[in-house]
Amino acid sequence: MKDQFIAEIEKGYTFEGPSMILGGAMLDKEVMTNTLVRLPLSTMNRHGLIAGATGSGKTKTLQILAEQLSKEGVPSLLMDIKGDLSGIAVPSDGHKKIDERHDLIGFPFEAGDSPVEFMTLSDEPGVRLRATVTEFGPVLFSKMLGLNDTQSGIVAVVFKYCDDHDLPLVDLNDFRKTIQYITGVGKEEIESVYGRISTASTGAIMRRIVELEQQGAEVFFGERSFEVEDLCRQDEEGRGMVSILRLTDIQNKPKLFSTFMLQVLAEIYATFPEQGDEDKPKLVIFIDEAHLVFEEASDALLDQIEAIVKLIRSKGVGLYFVTQNPADIPEDVLGQLGLKIQHALRAFTAKDRKAIKLASQNYPITEFYDVDQLLTELGIGEAFVTALNEDGIPTPLVHTMLRAPQSRMDVLNPREIKNILNQSDLIDKYEKEVDKESAHEILSEKIEKAREEEKQEELRKQREKASRSTSRRGAEKSMIEKIMSNPTTRQIGRTVARELTRGLLGVLGIGGKKKR
Repeated sequence: MKDQFIAEIEKGYTFEGPSMILGGAMLDKEVMTNTLVRLPLSTMNRHGLIAGATGSGKTKTLQILAEQLSKEGVPSLLMDIKGDLSGIAVPSDGHKKIDERHDLIGFPFEAGDSPVEFMTLSDEPGVRLRATVTEFGPVLFSKMLGLNDTQSGIVAVVFKYCDDHDLPLVDLNDFRKTIQYITGVGKEEIESVYGRISTASTGAIMRRIVELEQQGAEVFFGERSFEVEDLCRQDEEGRGMVSILRLTDIQNKPKLFSTFMLQVLAEIYATFPEQGDEDKPKLVIFIDEAHLVFEEASDALLDQIEAIVKLIRSKGVGLYFVTQNPADIPEDVLGQLGLKIQHALRAFTAKDRKAIKLASQNYPITEFYDVDQLLTELGIGEAFVTALNEDGIPTPLVHTMLRAPQSRMDVLNPREIKNILNQSDLIDKYEKEVDKESAHEILSEKIEKAREEEKQEELRKQREKASRSTSRRGAEKSMIEKIMSNPTTRQIGRTVARELTRGLLGVLGIGGKKKR
């Protein structure tokens, strides 16, 4: 049984092209020294999953893969949500237990570092990542906001109007101001060309914008826009650059996280040339705490992510999702993942046991392991592994003792981080925020001009009204004066007055009475 196992693993994990060592094969919880588990570089663009309970070693596995890829000249992007990946920038201090582990696996431990670039979506030190609203496009922007068909149609009108009138949609202020314009002073202009727009729908869109802003999206949208080609750099020694995106405050901002991930994937797919299957990938992206991407995503957004996952490998890009349970990943995405590294799962409840049963069904059938049982007994730094060989066929499922990271398994101190930031070639490029004239400024000027014209028109109407009133009073006065100056009128007036006086005196009994 042992000889059969060794023969199968050696056959299944020996490749013609370049590969990297992940660890040593285990049978009956014993390491088969010198029976190495390798991963072929040529299939690292077929995506992957690193799963397991908290504390089982997922993050260190991610660290191993990133540093080995860097050594092979493959750059990577790491989502550092817990803040414990910065140690990849400096060599390991070594330890007796690390040496013992490598003696069991069958090759000596060598400490080493990787070239690192720190990046940020917030105000933390690092290369600022931004994108413009225009880069999202109406379809992706609508899906990000979770809009219905009617609301998505309005977003399409906004983008179309801005394209037709050379109005750059840079940030959310630009988009908001455009909505304000097309429902206000520009309403007639819009409806004559693009059709009627419902104010109820625009109100719903504005509320979604506010929700996005509350999670910090106003920092993300803007210029200078990040160029994804800057993720594909190598250092002077030909090692792939490890870009670490610092996301320690992102767990309470899942909308911003999923927005960023979607934009990066869409931009890569749109700009990278078709590469097909090469000796090694052009870029590998590791998404830690991957459930944050999917939990807050709408159905439309999930569809978009799934479509990109299926298509982006042809661009030479591999996606690796790191999460606690494979059930966190939608089935359509899970089915696209060629490499699976499954750390221990815990069975505390009936639901947990069911999840373990389902997880075990994601792996090739094996006669060497009771997968359901062993999944709960894997030690720290151990995992079930299956990959795709160079022909795209799944390799045998193998219980693996993983090698130790060559870099430090700890967080860098502020001084060390500052030294790395001082060596960055990209911080100066993306640090300054560009505030050129865009839709907000242009439409604000148009709205102000329209309001001023409306005000002047109102003043003109008031002056005309006052002028007509004055002319009418003048005409009335002139007529009365003309009548009163006429001799006939004056004579009639005197006669009438005299007769009235007589009548009045007669009533009072004064004058005109005859003596008896």
